This record gives sequence, C-alpha cells and structure tokens, in this order.
Amino acid sequence: QVQLVESGGGSVQAGGSLRVSCAASGRTFSNYAMGWFRQAPGKEREFVAAISGSGGTTYYADSVKGRFTISRDNAKNTVYLQMNSLKPEDTAVYYCAARYTLGGRSVYTAYHDYTSWGQGTQVTVSS
Repeated sequence: QVQLVESGGGSVQAGGSLRVSCAASGRTFSNYAMGWFRQAPGKEREFVAAISGSGGTTYYADSVKGRFTISRDNAKNTVYLQMNSLKPEDTAVYYCAARYTLGGRSVYTAYHDYTSWGQGTQVTVSS
C-alpha cells in the first residue's frame, strides 16, 4: 500500500480558489488510481473526483464539475485538486485515496474501491 499525506487546505471566501495536494510514498505511483473525497460535519464521506493511474481519465461529481480539476504528476508522486469558484457548501475535510490498478486507465468513485487513505485536510469556505 501507499502512504498518503494531504496538504494545502485552508480558509477562503466564496468565489475563491484553493489547491490541495496529496503526496504518496511507498510504491510505483502510476500503478495507483487516485481519488478525492470530502466529509462535512454530520454528513457521510462523498466522492469528489478521480483520476486514472496514467492521468488520462478523470471523473467528477456533478456538484463540482466545471469548478474543480483533478490532476497528477507521477514524477512527483503527487495528485492535486484545484478548486475554483468555491461555495460554502464545499466546506469539508478533504481526503485523498489510492487504489492499486494495472493498465492505468480506470477510475473509481466508490469509497470501498480504495484501500489507502490520507489523514485529510480542512477546507473552509465562508460566505
């Protein structure tokens, strides 16, 4: 399994932008599909975005489509989530997750698809 560490969270006003990062260690990063999830207080963890091991395939939750962009740099073992036009309802702890996969093309959207998780980073959007 890989070890994941998120960074880059913080506080921003509505309409602003943030980029969160997730650094991975332990295995060949390109063999892992990656995902971002979030969990707001009192709510279940929900899928945000996913990217294939090669980076060629991405998928987004409807709630963030057009505002968030997931990307990865396999040379740096890092996946990013660029968040633009942030809304107060985007406030949550953001978690990155990894799943070992061969072929490099698949993306995964379910919580139980992933086997490694980071500790999370808080994103707060004020109105």
